[in-house]
Amino acid sequence: MRARLPGLGGWDDRPLWAPVYDWVVEHPRAGGAVWAVGMRSDLSRLHAATEEVGRLPAGSRVLDVPCGGGVALRGLRPDRGVAYDAVDIAEPMLARTRAAARRRGVADQVRTRRGDVAALPAADASYDLVVSLTGLHCFPDPAAAVAEMARVLRPGGVVVGSTVVRGDALPRRAAWGAAARATGLLGPGVSARGLSRLWADAGVPVTVTRTGALAYFRGVREGAG
Repeated sequence: MRARLPGLGGWDDRPLWAPVYDWVVEHPRAGGAVWAVGMRSDLSRLHAATEEVGRLPAGSRVLDVPCGGGVALRGLRPDRGVAYDAVDIAEPMLARTRAAARRRGVADQVRTRRGDVAALPAADASYDLVVSLTGLHCFPDPAAAVAEMARVLRPGGVVVGSTVVRGDALPRRAAWGAAARATGLLGPGVSARGLSRLWADAGVPVTVTRTGALAYFRGVREGAG
């Protein structure tokens, strides 16, 4: 078992980093400056990734994993008629997502479910869109997580997400990176090339765009729609 520092346990606990992350991503000016320093990237790219949700027609099904504090909900509009499943391993994160859904007036479309990304509580080909923002680098087994997300995505469905990637000076050398791995906040992660390979092996070829310490990815599951 990994050692735990008070308040800095793994994501199944209540890490202090979670509310900090939520604050940063919800404050484009002040948070954007923090994001630029910490990630060497533009926060607007993260916000733009959530717009995929807003383009869905009524009746679509969305999986958001890990939902964290509900950042992807900024792409969901009231009265869209979308079924949005927010999944996370941590109940405190699910509670934060429920609160965010209420603030945004979309709680009637959002269902929170506790679950492990390596064994998602969903049938094959259940979703039209899978969203995974800044989460893949936290998973202990990225390959298993990608395989599961691909499994629940319908043929012709879209996956969109972002992750910190290996091979960048920030996650490799920074002291916080080593501490985060030791306390369970970060998993082994993947390189940008490895990210493409994992999704391709799962039948979802993706386009990967590097920006600072992050890689954004988007792809469509192969097969008839």
